Amino acid sequence: MNHPEGENKMGVMPVNRLLLSMAIPIMISMLVQALYNVVDSYFVSQISQDALNAVSLAFPVQNLMIAVSIGTAVGFNSLLARSLGQKDMEKVNRSATNGLFLEVLSCLAFVIIGLTCSRAFYAVQTDIPGIVDYGTDYLTIVCGVSFGLFGAVTMERLLQATGRTFYTMISQAVGAVTNIILDPILIFGLGPFPRMEVAGAAVATVIGQILGCGIGIFFNLTRNPEVKMSFKGFRPHGQTIKEIYAVGLPGIVMQSIGSVMVFGMNQILIAFTDTATAVFGVYFKLQSFFFMPVFGLNNGMVPIVAYNYGARKPERIIKTIKLAVIYATAILAAGCLVFQVFPTQLLAMFEAEENASGDLLTIGIPALRIISLSWLLAGFGIVASSVFQALNHGMLSLLVSLVRQLVVLLPVAFIISRFCPLEMVWLAFPIAELFSMAMCAVFMRRVYRQDILPLRN
Repeated sequence: MNHPEGENKMGVMPVNRLLLSMAIPIMISMLVQALYNVVDSYFVSQISQDALNAVSLAFPVQNLMIAVSIGTAVGFNSLLARSLGQKDMEKVNRSATNGLFLEVLSCLAFVIIGLTCSRAFYAVQTDIPGIVDYGTDYLTIVCGVSFGLFGAVTMERLLQATGRTFYTMISQAVGAVTNIILDPILIFGLGPFPRMEVAGAAVATVIGQILGCGIGIFFNLTRNPEVKMSFKGFRPHGQTIKEIYAVGLPGIVMQSIGSVMVFGMNQILIAFTDTATAVFGVYFKLQSFFFMPVFGLNNGMVPIVAYNYGARKPERIIKTIKLAVIYATAILAAGCLVFQVFPTQLLAMFEAEENASGDLLTIGIPALRIISLSWLLAGFGIVASSVFQALNHGMLSLLVSLVRQLVVLLPVAFIISRFCPLEMVWLAFPIAELFSMAMCAVFMRRVYRQDILPLRN
């Protein structure tokens, strides 16, 4: 299709075709990432349950790194896309350089945390020496060499903001495939490589991230002419940073709440048995096969909504949102069906030989079936939260996440754990999702009336 001169495809291409062309490459690459997450845990589980627990307990810190990197990137991605819609190229480039500057500062903070606090993080959760030792090795590496993660996320968001999601797919996929290949080699010491066990999983992860970052830099320099990353005479621009964090900071806090929730749930579950925390960790790996594509769909949707908001095209915004909700709900409904029908087969992949008693299956089967019921409600909420961020209402997304995970989910899980068996604790997830969906419906109506409807005048 020939676009009018100076008009980005996000303002003219048919919406369904545009959304799919933007989202499918990201969804594919995120599916590959989900695969490497599962492969990572599969190989680690073959070492021992202590090793699997060590990786599972690292999730809150890893999620916090992802929260900061993606939250910052969402902020400058949204600002950059709106600036493109307004044809303000100076602001486009200022958004990119200041966003990259903020990512570098954030990365340095996690390097320091990883090198100094990893053992203490595990010691406050458990006194099992194997988990603490494995976990310290793992977390020190993934945090200490986190520049690959922060760089890759930044480069991917710059490409997404201008609609070049095909290149995002390539950079993410190459990094993920590299990780998958290196995992068994470094964990078990195949060929000339030494056996590194859990540390090998961490090294494979950071090598994949660094490679993905390098490819992302190459694509931005050679295939993304709308964004110019020149740091000649660069000085941090206060107003741009403020606008980035107006959207990004609520997103960072929102995803960080997930780390608090996981940490809290691990403390509730480990009071029953350490196998329950392993089940919870395995669940997060498995659910990524369905949630990662939905997040990829959202990543393709956000710049479309932001661009058309800047270009004052409300009908395109509305149609994009409706299609995204339909696709997200369909994906998660399919995921729920898989978890209902095949929980035994999914969990059996992670049962180490030392745990041949079947505890992982006994605890995990009802967990997967109950938690996945919440997915039937989650699609709308996930899309709605991203719409709030795209239209500069990040605080609404933050409020929804805060209520769902900290005000409802954790307290409900804790209360149930005091009076009921472990199996009942998982009911906290569908209960929390019901509250989340109701809040999103109310907030979406408000945003429509306040922001989208006036564009028609």
